[in-house]
Amino acid sequence: MNFDFSEDQETLRGEARRFLEARCPSTLVRGVLEDDERSHDATLWQDLVDQGWTALTLPEEHGGLGMSRTDLCVLAEELGRVLAPVPYASTIYFLAEAIMLAGSATQREKLPAIASGECIGCLAIDEGAGEPSRKKVEARVQNGLLSGIKQPVIDGLCATDALVWARDESETPRLFLASLVHEGVRRVAIDSLDPSRGIARLEFSGVPVQPIGGPELLDRLLDGAAVLLAFEQIGGADRALEQAVAFAKERSAFGREIGSYQAIKHKLADAYVHNQIARSNAYYGIWALDADSDELPHAAAAARVSACQAMWYAARESIQTHGGIGFTWEADQHLFYRRALHLNMAIGSPRMWRDRLFAALEMHDGDSN
Repeated sequence: MNFDFSEDQETLRGEARRFLEARCPSTLVRGVLEDDERSHDATLWQDLVDQGWTALTLPEEHGGLGMSRTDLCVLAEELGRVLAPVPYASTIYFLAEAIMLAGSATQREKLPAIASGECIGCLAIDEGAGEPSRKKVEARVQNGLLSGIKQPVIDGLCATDALVWARDESETPRLFLASLVHEGVRRVAIDSLDPSRGIARLEFSGVPVQPIGGPELLDRLLDGAAVLLAFEQIGGADRALEQAVAFAKERSAFGREIGSYQAIKHKLADAYVHNQIARSNAYYGIWALDADSDELPHAAAAARVSACQAMWYAARESIQTHGGIGFTWEADQHLFYRRALHLNMAIGSPRMWRDRLFAALEMHDGDSN
């Protein structure tokens, strides 16, 4: 069984990397980071739309390209390398995936708008009470109208549509599809460590919603997103490590390149090991996702846990390797550290995913016996 990317996918990677290196330098990321009025880079978003990236996995009958999620992982990794400040994950990993998996015929009519970039999505499941809860949900839907508060919501400032976790009339939590351009929606920007991915507090007051899928859909979306975000994290981790290695070969101290000292060598070697472990788990995860395997829950959790560790460690050690300059605003290292911490909490903390991994493995072992 081949868990590596195909020749065509490696070609796609090369084209994507050249495109993003030209269109998304670190100065663009900084521009969004430093501008309180911007939650993402609209020009880069339109560039991705023009390249067909938002249509990649959508069905051809809805304006998509009909490609696989493995192809999507190639783009995810390259987006992670440049820390792209766009709502790609929220729109494609969550909204588009939910509609393709469980959307009604009416809801699937939204797919062409996703392909054209007009529809931007977000996932609103948290209510500001720590880890995402599947049971303690205050947001409610009565007579088809949603009321409640969700926070923090990644890309909630620029999204047009949201997947909202709320209780229905039977007190069962499930996902609902809500338009965020309704007058009953109020958005409030929330300060965060990584403002290049705008985070919002969403207040709903009598907003019409439609149920989508059953209660189990959320876990399926989180598992799929865990795999795809793992590739983003691996892309960021690899780039942070590359920058650290390049600097260690250039910077000299006491008449020697600092990369020749064991203290530096060992840290960079450890970062490389973390990255390779994460990549191995991510390959396993995308196989399980594309094959719709019952191994997806523990494969996704393993990918998530190892990728969180890899990017955080690589970003931290890149700062340390750069020494004093690494801690300055002018250096790019803090951009990777910000994004590492942001992605660590994007769909629940590594601790939550470790618990999911243990639970999935116990269930898998029980089924095997």
